[in-house]
Amino acid sequence: MRKAGLLAFAGILAVPLLVEQSLLPLLWRETLSLYLPERGALALGFIVAGVVVAGGLARWRGGALDAPSQADIARAVAIVARQPNSAAGLVRLGDKSLLFSECGEGFIMYARQNGALIALFDPVAPRHLWGPLALRFMQAARAQGCRPVFYQVSPDFLPIAIDTRCKVLKLGEQAVVDLTGFSLAGGRWLNLRRAINRAERDGLTFEMIAPDGVSAIIDELDGVSQAWLATQSVGEKGFSLGVFKPDYVAAWPVAIVRLEGKIVAFANILTDGSDGDAFIDLMRHIPGVHRGIMDLLFVRIMESLKDQGFKRLNMGMAPLAGLSNHGGAPLWNRIGARIFQKGERFYNFRGVREFKSKFGPHWEPRYLAAPGLGFPAAALFDVTLLIGGGLKGVLKK
Repeated sequence: MRKAGLLAFAGILAVPLLVEQSLLPLLWRETLSLYLPERGALALGFIVAGVVVAGGLARWRGGALDAPSQADIARAVAIVARQPNSAAGLVRLGDKSLLFSECGEGFIMYARQNGALIALFDPVAPRHLWGPLALRFMQAARAQGCRPVFYQVSPDFLPIAIDTRCKVLKLGEQAVVDLTGFSLAGGRWLNLRRAINRAERDGLTFEMIAPDGVSAIIDELDGVSQAWLATQSVGEKGFSLGVFKPDYVAAWPVAIVRLEGKIVAFANILTDGSDGDAFIDLMRHIPGVHRGIMDLLFVRIMESLKDQGFKRLNMGMAPLAGLSNHGGAPLWNRIGARIFQKGERFYNFRGVREFKSKFGPHWEPRYLAAPGLGFPAAALFDVTLLIGGGLKGVLKK
Protein backbone atom coordinates (compact mmCIF):
# COMPACT_ATOMS: atom_id res chain seq x y z
CA MET A 1 0.00 0.00 0.00
CA ARG A 2 2.93 2.36 0.57
CA LYS A 3 3.92 1.71 -3.07
CA ALA A 4 0.40 2.64 -4.11
CA GLY A 5 0.67 5.92 -2.26
CA LEU A 6 3.90 6.80 -4.06
CA LEU A 7 2.34 5.94 -7.42
CA ALA A 8 -0.63 8.12 -6.62
CA PHE A 9 1.54 11.10 -5.87
CA ALA A 10 3.48 10.51 -9.07
CA GLY A 11 0.21 11.29 -10.84
CA ILE A 12 0.28 14.90 -9.62
CA LEU A 13 2.27 16.00 -12.65
CA ALA A 14 0.49 19.32 -12.92
CA VAL A 15 2.16 20.68 -9.78
CA PRO A 16 5.79 19.45 -10.02
CA LEU A 17 7.14 22.38 -7.99
CA LEU A 18 5.32 21.05 -4.95
CA VAL A 19 7.05 17.67 -5.06
CA GLU A 20 10.37 18.70 -3.54
CA GLN A 21 9.40 21.77 -1.57
CA SER A 22 6.25 21.11 0.40
CA LEU A 23 4.56 18.60 2.64
CA LEU A 24 2.24 17.43 -0.14
CA PRO A 25 4.35 14.39 -1.13
CA LEU A 26 4.40 13.14 2.43
CA LEU A 27 0.73 14.00 2.90
CA TRP A 28 -0.42 12.07 -0.16
CA ARG A 29 1.90 9.13 0.53
CA GLU A 30 0.75 8.70 4.11
CA THR A 31 -2.92 9.22 3.22
CA LEU A 32 -2.91 6.64 0.47
CA SER A 33 -0.72 4.13 2.30
CA LEU A 34 -3.12 4.19 5.23
CA TYR A 35 -6.48 4.17 3.52
CA LEU A 36 -6.59 3.09 -0.09
CA PRO A 37 -6.41 -0.26 -1.85
CA GLU A 38 -3.55 -0.34 -4.33
CA ARG A 39 -5.63 -0.59 -7.49
CA GLY A 40 -7.54 2.58 -6.70
CA ALA A 41 -4.65 4.64 -5.44
CA LEU A 42 -3.24 5.80 -8.75
CA ALA A 43 -6.63 6.84 -10.08
CA LEU A 44 -7.43 8.79 -6.93
CA GLY A 45 -4.06 10.50 -7.11
CA PHE A 46 -4.95 11.92 -10.50
CA ILE A 47 -8.40 12.96 -9.29
CA VAL A 48 -7.07 14.74 -6.22
CA ALA A 49 -4.39 16.43 -8.31
CA GLY A 50 -7.04 17.74 -10.66
CA VAL A 51 -9.14 19.06 -7.78
CA VAL A 52 -6.16 20.83 -6.21
CA VAL A 53 -5.05 22.40 -9.49
CA ALA A 54 -8.49 23.34 -10.80
CA GLY A 55 -9.89 24.41 -7.43
CA GLY A 56 -6.78 25.98 -5.95
CA LEU A 57 -3.78 26.89 -8.07
CA ALA A 58 -5.70 27.65 -11.24
CA ARG A 59 -7.98 30.11 -9.46
CA TRP A 60 -5.39 31.52 -7.09
CA ARG A 61 -5.79 35.20 -6.40
CA GLY A 62 -4.61 37.57 -3.71
CA GLY A 63 -6.43 37.45 -0.43
CA ALA A 64 -6.51 41.17 0.32
CA LEU A 65 -9.79 42.75 1.39
CA ASP A 66 -10.30 46.38 2.31
CA ALA A 67 -7.84 47.24 5.07
CA PRO A 68 -9.44 48.30 8.35
CA SER A 69 -9.33 51.97 9.21
CA GLN A 70 -7.12 53.23 12.02
CA ALA A 71 -10.27 54.00 13.97
CA ASP A 72 -11.49 50.41 13.62
CA ILE A 73 -8.07 49.05 14.66
CA ALA A 74 -8.10 51.29 17.74
CA ARG A 75 -11.62 50.08 18.52
CA ALA A 76 -10.50 46.46 18.21
CA VAL A 77 -7.39 47.04 20.36
CA ALA A 78 -9.62 48.41 23.12
CA ILE A 79 -11.74 45.25 22.96
CA VAL A 80 -8.64 43.01 23.10
CA ALA A 81 -7.59 44.75 26.33
CA ARG A 82 -10.84 43.53 27.93
CA GLN A 83 -10.53 39.91 26.77
CA PRO A 84 -8.22 37.13 28.05
CA ASN A 85 -6.45 36.46 24.74
CA SER A 86 -3.39 38.66 24.26
CA ALA A 87 -2.59 36.89 20.96
CA ALA A 88 -5.52 38.81 19.51
CA GLY A 89 -3.18 41.81 19.66
CA LEU A 90 -2.15 40.69 16.17
CA VAL A 91 -5.04 42.88 15.07
CA ARG A 92 -2.62 45.82 15.38
CA LEU A 93 -0.90 44.69 12.18
CA GLY A 94 -3.85 45.94 10.17
CA ASP A 95 -3.57 43.05 7.71
CA LYS A 96 -6.92 41.51 8.59
CA SER A 97 -10.45 42.72 8.00
CA LEU A 98 -12.72 43.22 11.01
CA LEU A 99 -16.31 42.19 11.60
CA PHE A 100 -17.74 43.77 14.76
CA SER A 101 -20.70 42.49 16.73
CA GLU A 102 -23.90 44.51 16.49
CA CYS A 103 -23.37 45.80 20.02
CA GLY A 104 -19.76 46.75 19.28
CA GLU A 105 -18.35 44.73 22.19
CA GLY A 106 -16.60 42.07 20.13
CA PHE A 107 -15.12 41.29 16.73
CA ILE A 108 -13.79 38.60 14.41
CA MET A 109 -10.62 39.28 12.40
CA TYR A 110 -10.29 37.53 9.07
CA ALA A 111 -8.70 37.49 5.64
CA ARG A 112 -9.59 36.03 2.24
CA GLN A 113 -7.66 33.40 0.34
CA ASN A 114 -9.04 31.93 -2.87
CA GLY A 115 -12.68 31.14 -2.14
CA ALA A 116 -12.39 31.19 1.65
CA LEU A 117 -12.89 33.81 4.32
CA ILE A 118 -10.64 32.66 7.17
CA ALA A 119 -11.28 33.84 10.73
CA LEU A 120 -8.36 33.84 13.16
CA PHE A 121 -8.84 32.51 16.72
CA ASP A 122 -12.04 32.42 18.73
CA PRO A 123 -14.22 35.52 18.43
CA VAL A 124 -12.63 38.32 20.46
CA ALA A 125 -15.67 39.02 22.57
CA PRO A 126 -17.50 38.06 25.75
CA ARG A 127 -18.53 34.42 25.50
CA HIS A 128 -22.25 35.11 24.98
CA LEU A 129 -21.43 36.94 21.74
CA TRP A 130 -19.45 34.10 20.17
CA GLY A 131 -22.41 32.31 18.61
CA PRO A 132 -24.06 35.38 17.05
CA LEU A 133 -20.67 36.67 15.79
CA ALA A 134 -19.79 33.32 14.25
CA LEU A 135 -23.16 33.12 12.47
CA ARG A 136 -22.79 36.68 11.24
CA PHE A 137 -19.33 35.88 9.88
CA MET A 138 -20.60 32.77 8.10
CA GLN A 139 -23.44 34.74 6.52
CA ALA A 140 -21.02 37.45 5.38
CA ALA A 141 -18.72 34.85 3.82
CA ARG A 142 -21.53 33.19 1.91
CA ALA A 143 -22.86 36.56 0.74
CA GLN A 144 -19.44 37.03 -0.92
CA GLY A 145 -19.54 33.57 -2.45
CA CYS A 146 -16.86 32.35 -0.02
CA ARG A 147 -16.52 29.43 2.34
CA PRO A 148 -16.23 30.43 6.04
CA VAL A 149 -13.27 28.89 7.87
CA PHE A 150 -12.33 29.23 11.55
CA TYR A 151 -8.61 28.79 12.22
CA GLN A 152 -6.91 28.04 15.56
CA VAL A 153 -10.11 27.93 17.59
CA SER A 154 -10.13 26.54 21.13
CA PRO A 155 -12.18 23.66 22.58
CA ASP A 156 -14.61 26.29 23.90
CA PHE A 157 -15.58 27.07 20.29
CA LEU A 158 -16.45 23.47 19.40
CA PRO A 159 -20.14 23.57 20.46
CA ILE A 160 -20.60 26.48 18.02
CA ALA A 161 -18.80 24.53 15.30
CA ILE A 162 -21.08 21.55 15.87
CA ASP A 163 -24.22 23.71 15.88
CA THR A 164 -23.20 25.26 12.55
CA ARG A 165 -22.38 21.86 11.00
CA CYS A 166 -18.67 22.48 10.68
CA LYS A 167 -16.13 19.75 10.12
CA VAL A 168 -13.47 20.00 12.85
CA LEU A 169 -9.80 19.07 12.52
CA LYS A 170 -7.22 19.22 15.29
CA LEU A 171 -4.26 21.36 14.17
CA GLY A 172 -1.94 20.80 17.11
CA GLU A 173 -1.49 22.08 20.62
CA GLN A 174 -0.70 25.46 22.14
CA ALA A 175 1.84 25.73 24.95
CA VAL A 176 0.71 27.83 27.92
CA VAL A 177 2.88 28.38 31.00
CA ASP A 178 1.31 29.05 34.40
CA LEU A 179 3.50 31.93 35.54
CA THR A 180 2.10 31.95 39.07
CA GLY A 181 3.82 28.64 39.77
CA PHE A 182 6.86 29.04 37.52
CA SER A 183 10.21 28.50 39.25
CA LEU A 184 13.53 26.89 38.35
CA ALA A 185 13.92 25.47 41.85
CA GLY A 186 14.20 21.69 42.17
CA GLY A 187 15.83 18.82 40.34
CA ARG A 188 13.35 18.88 37.47
CA TRP A 189 14.92 22.09 36.19
CA LEU A 190 18.58 21.17 36.68
CA ASN A 191 19.49 21.00 32.97
CA LEU A 192 17.74 24.29 32.22
CA ARG A 193 19.47 26.01 35.15
CA ARG A 194 22.83 24.76 33.91
CA ALA A 195 22.15 26.04 30.37
CA ILE A 196 21.21 29.48 31.66
CA ASN A 197 24.15 29.69 34.04
CA ARG A 198 26.51 28.74 31.25
CA ALA A 199 25.00 31.34 28.93
CA GLU A 200 25.43 34.08 31.52
CA ARG A 201 28.98 33.02 32.37
CA ASP A 202 29.73 33.30 28.66
CA GLY A 203 28.59 36.92 28.64
CA LEU A 204 24.94 36.85 27.57
CA THR A 205 22.74 39.38 29.38
CA PHE A 206 18.97 39.83 29.44
CA GLU A 207 16.94 43.02 29.44
CA MET A 208 13.24 43.85 29.13
CA ILE A 209 12.69 47.03 27.12
CA ALA A 210 9.48 48.99 27.75
CA PRO A 211 7.49 50.10 24.70
CA ASP A 212 8.69 53.69 24.95
CA GLY A 213 12.28 52.48 24.65
CA VAL A 214 11.87 50.16 21.67
CA SER A 215 12.11 52.81 18.96
CA ALA A 216 15.69 53.60 20.03
CA ILE A 217 16.80 50.02 19.26
CA ILE A 218 14.46 49.23 16.35
CA ASP A 219 17.20 49.29 13.71
CA GLU A 220 19.29 46.83 15.70
CA LEU A 221 16.27 44.58 16.17
CA ASP A 222 15.63 44.73 12.43
CA GLY A 223 19.20 43.59 11.80
CA VAL A 224 18.71 40.57 14.04
CA SER A 225 15.41 39.79 12.32
CA GLN A 226 16.95 39.98 8.86
CA ALA A 227 19.88 37.77 9.89
CA TRP A 228 17.47 35.17 11.28
CA LEU A 229 15.25 35.22 8.19
CA ALA A 230 18.27 34.87 5.90
CA THR A 231 19.64 31.80 7.64
CA GLN A 232 16.20 30.21 7.84
CA SER A 233 15.76 30.79 4.08
CA VAL A 234 12.21 32.00 4.63
CA GLY A 235 10.34 35.20 4.11
CA GLU A 236 8.02 36.85 6.58
CA LYS A 237 4.86 34.86 7.17
CA GLY A 238 1.65 36.47 8.30
CA PHE A 239 -2.00 36.23 9.33
CA SER A 240 -1.57 34.09 12.47
CA LEU A 241 2.02 35.27 12.99
CA GLY A 242 3.48 38.69 13.59
CA VAL A 243 5.76 40.36 11.06
CA PHE A 244 8.57 42.77 11.70
CA LYS A 245 7.02 46.21 11.29
CA PRO A 246 8.57 48.95 13.45
CA ASP A 247 5.27 50.41 14.68
CA TYR A 248 3.95 46.96 15.48
CA VAL A 249 7.07 45.78 17.33
CA ALA A 250 7.25 49.03 19.31
CA ALA A 251 3.66 48.69 20.57
CA TRP A 252 4.70 46.23 23.32
CA PRO A 253 7.64 45.36 25.54
CA VAL A 254 10.55 43.66 23.78
CA ALA A 255 12.84 41.21 25.59
CA ILE A 256 16.44 41.25 24.36
CA VAL A 257 19.65 39.32 24.91
CA ARG A 258 22.97 41.09 24.41
CA LEU A 259 26.50 39.82 23.92
CA GLU A 260 29.31 42.34 24.32
CA GLY A 261 26.73 45.12 24.12
CA LYS A 262 25.15 43.97 20.85
CA ILE A 263 21.62 42.61 20.62
CA VAL A 264 21.77 38.99 19.48
CA ALA A 265 18.20 37.83 20.25
CA PHE A 266 14.80 39.33 20.94
CA ALA A 267 11.12 38.55 21.38
CA ASN A 268 8.20 40.94 21.39
CA ILE A 269 5.56 40.23 24.00
CA LEU A 270 1.89 40.99 23.42
CA THR A 271 0.28 42.00 26.71
CA ASP A 272 -3.03 43.53 25.66
CA GLY A 273 -5.17 40.75 27.11
CA SER A 274 -6.94 40.99 30.45
CA ASP A 275 -6.56 38.53 33.33
CA GLY A 276 -2.75 38.63 33.27
CA ASP A 277 -2.35 36.99 29.86
CA ALA A 278 0.77 37.49 27.68
CA PHE A 279 1.85 36.05 24.32
CA ILE A 280 5.32 35.67 22.80
CA ASP A 281 5.08 36.61 19.14
CA LEU A 282 8.29 37.20 17.14
CA MET A 283 11.23 35.14 18.44
CA ARG A 284 14.43 35.85 16.52
CA HIS A 285 18.14 35.50 17.10
CA ILE A 286 21.43 35.59 15.26
CA PRO A 287 22.22 31.91 14.64
CA GLY A 288 25.42 30.41 15.97
CA VAL A 289 25.95 32.87 18.82
CA HIS A 290 25.32 30.50 21.74
CA ARG A 291 23.37 27.27 22.17
CA GLY A 292 21.71 28.54 25.36
CA ILE A 293 20.53 31.86 23.94
CA MET A 294 16.84 30.98 23.59
CA ASP A 295 16.70 29.13 26.92
CA LEU A 296 17.98 32.28 28.62
CA LEU A 297 15.57 34.52 26.70
CA PHE A 298 12.49 32.46 27.55
CA VAL A 299 13.24 31.84 31.21
CA ARG A 300 14.03 35.48 31.90
CA ILE A 301 10.87 36.56 30.08
CA MET A 302 8.82 34.26 32.30
CA GLU A 303 10.47 35.49 35.47
CA SER A 304 10.05 39.13 34.44
CA LEU A 305 6.37 38.71 33.56
CA LYS A 306 5.73 36.84 36.80
CA ASP A 307 7.30 39.70 38.77
CA GLN A 308 4.97 42.12 36.94
CA GLY A 309 1.91 40.11 37.99
CA PHE A 310 1.15 38.26 34.77
CA LYS A 311 -0.47 34.86 35.22
CA ARG A 312 -0.19 33.08 31.86
CA LEU A 313 2.29 33.04 29.00
CA ASN A 314 1.12 31.72 25.65
CA MET A 315 4.14 30.33 23.79
CA GLY A 316 2.22 29.57 20.62
CA MET A 317 1.44 26.42 18.67
CA ALA A 318 3.26 23.15 18.25
CA PRO A 319 1.74 22.13 14.88
CA LEU A 320 0.39 18.56 14.59
CA ALA A 321 1.36 17.79 18.20
CA GLY A 322 -0.95 15.61 20.27
CA LEU A 323 -2.85 13.96 17.41
CA SER A 324 -4.11 10.44 18.10
CA ASN A 325 -2.64 7.64 15.99
CA HIS A 326 -4.59 4.60 17.18
CA GLY A 327 -6.56 2.41 14.82
CA GLY A 328 -9.85 4.16 15.52
CA ALA A 329 -8.52 7.69 15.19
CA PRO A 330 -9.95 9.96 12.47
CA LEU A 331 -8.23 10.09 9.09
CA TRP A 332 -6.69 13.54 9.65
CA ASN A 333 -5.30 12.59 13.07
CA ARG A 334 -3.52 9.55 11.69
CA ILE A 335 -2.08 11.47 8.74
CA GLY A 336 -1.02 14.37 10.94
CA ALA A 337 0.60 12.10 13.52
CA ARG A 338 2.68 10.44 10.79
CA ILE A 339 3.76 13.79 9.37
CA PHE A 340 4.70 14.92 12.89
CA GLN A 341 7.03 11.92 13.11
CA LYS A 342 8.40 11.94 9.55
CA GLY A 343 8.17 15.54 8.36
CA GLU A 344 11.36 17.00 9.88
CA ARG A 345 12.69 17.76 6.41
CA PHE A 346 9.91 20.26 5.91
CA TYR A 347 9.36 21.67 9.41
CA ASN A 348 10.86 21.02 12.83
CA PHE A 349 7.64 19.58 14.25
CA ARG A 350 9.14 17.52 17.06
CA GLY A 351 11.84 20.10 17.79
CA VAL A 352 9.25 22.83 18.39
CA ARG A 353 7.31 20.58 20.75
CA GLU A 354 10.45 19.50 22.61
CA PHE A 355 11.76 23.05 23.02
CA LYS A 356 8.51 24.39 24.44
CA SER A 357 8.17 21.34 26.70
CA LYS A 358 11.33 22.43 28.53
CA PHE A 359 9.36 25.12 30.31
CA GLY A 360 6.65 22.90 31.75
CA PRO A 361 3.59 24.23 29.88
CA HIS A 362 0.18 22.70 29.77
CA TRP A 363 -0.97 21.92 26.25
CA GLU A 364 -4.24 23.27 24.89
CA PRO A 365 -5.62 21.83 21.63
CA ARG A 366 -6.41 24.10 18.70
CA TYR A 367 -8.68 23.30 15.76
CA LEU A 368 -9.75 24.25 12.26
CA ALA A 369 -13.50 24.31 11.66
CA ALA A 370 -15.18 24.63 8.26
CA PRO A 371 -18.66 23.70 7.01
CA GLY A 372 -19.23 21.20 4.24
CA LEU A 373 -19.10 17.49 3.69
CA GLY A 374 -15.97 15.39 3.90
CA PHE A 375 -12.36 16.32 4.56
CA PRO A 376 -11.85 20.11 4.22
CA ALA A 377 -8.67 19.87 2.13
CA ALA A 378 -9.38 23.14 0.34
CA ALA A 379 -9.64 24.99 3.66
CA LEU A 380 -6.27 23.65 4.80
CA PHE A 381 -4.75 24.56 1.46
CA ASP A 382 -6.11 28.11 1.61
CA VAL A 383 -4.90 28.64 5.20
CA THR A 384 -1.41 27.46 4.19
CA LEU A 385 -1.31 29.92 1.28
CA LEU A 386 -2.61 32.75 3.45
CA ILE A 387 0.00 32.31 6.19
CA GLY A 388 2.79 31.79 3.69
CA GLY A 389 1.91 34.84 1.62
CA GLY A 390 0.73 32.88 -1.42
CA LEU A 391 2.14 29.98 -3.38
CA LYS A 392 5.57 31.61 -3.77
CA GLY A 393 5.93 32.01 -0.02
CA VAL A 394 4.87 28.43 0.65
CA LEU A 395 7.43 27.07 -1.81
CA LYS A 396 10.32 29.25 -0.65
CA LYS A 397 13.08 27.19 0.94
